[in-house]
Amino acid sequence: MKKIAISINTSWNIYNFRLGLIKALQKEGFEVYAIAPKDDYSEKLEKLGVKHIDIFMNNKGTNPIEDIKTIWEYYKIYKQIKPDVALHYTIKPNIYGTIGAKLAGVKVINNIAGLGTLFINEKFATKIAKYLYKYSQKKADKIFFQNRDDFELFVKEKLIEKNKCDILPGSGVDIEKFKPIKVNKQDNVFRFLLIARMLWDKGVGEYVEAAKVIKQKCKNVEFLLLGAAGVDNPTAIPKETIEKWEKEGIVKYLGTSDDVKSEIAKADCIVLPSYYREGVPRTLLEAAAMEKPIITTNNIGCKEVVDDGINGYLCNVKDSKDLANKMEKMLNLIEEERIKMGKAGREKIIKEFDEKIVIEKYLKAIKEVMSS
Repeated sequence: MKKIAISINTSWNIYNFRLGLIKALQKEGFEVYAIAPKDDYSEKLEKLGVKHIDIFMNNKGTNPIEDIKTIWEYYKIYKQIKPDVALHYTIKPNIYGTIGAKLAGVKVINNIAGLGTLFINEKFATKIAKYLYKYSQKKADKIFFQNRDDFELFVKEKLIEKNKCDILPGSGVDIEKFKPIKVNKQDNVFRFLLIARMLWDKGVGEYVEAAKVIKQKCKNVEFLLLGAAGVDNPTAIPKETIEKWEKEGIVKYLGTSDDVKSEIAKADCIVLPSYYREGVPRTLLEAAAMEKPIITTNNIGCKEVVDDGINGYLCNVKDSKDLANKMEKMLNLIEEERIKMGKAGREKIIKEFDEKIVIEKYLKAIKEVMSS
């Protein structure tokens, strides 16, 4: 039986973002292995017929001894299961998974989905990361990028071989799962919603500052936050800060949810003022697919989802004043205009970001790599 391995930094990520691909691979006759640290979603993957393999991976750590251990674990796993192809996502699988796979004689397809905080400023850690990318990606058989900016940066820095790369429309979105849901509003409150891990780099601070401005001018407006707080990240926002904002009546924090779709449905506009180096934010794709107008930054990854003035607005990076202006602009639209924006957003997603486009590219790449 043909075997394929999918490795990401969390089982949660595999379950929430790669189910469509997993089902397509199973339909093609592949036995699918999920290689990721064990969490609550590992069992859910097993129930889908996926064989989960736990691996040691310190996602935020920079200890070289730990990273060598991760490479060794990848090598042992790939030697044991002998997959026809290994699919890697996120930094450590892309780098250390590739090295381990090639030592074991396994073919590799990588997905470089945004560069996060690491490439915002040129630090010593960035130089190390670039060296590791350059060393490891030479060994990959195929590399996918989620936006052209990241691809061009890697080409400019000579971190990759251009001829084995391709660009995907983000990670795609399941347009049947994420479609418009009619919600009967019990009030006339307009709700802005930001969905992200609570990081300063996601523009949460700018969102809060803009909310303060809007609240002085407009009544019946709510500013919601959805996503994990106090995460292990250098730019994480302390839970105490979010609690302070709540007490001041600026925002309402919703915590985390396994049913993001319902939270999107209840919102009137989705906002992501990120200056993080995104791939293409999945939440924006899902929101647009559900016919929600969007406000996001004119930033790498984010700008791909919004045609300014058509399905939402683009604001300047790290500019709470401009963000507040775009929010006010959204509030001042009549309902029919916002509905029109939402419909234009879904049309864009169907045309450019349907998950089927991504899956088709993967199936073609797997076939090519296996036959090379």
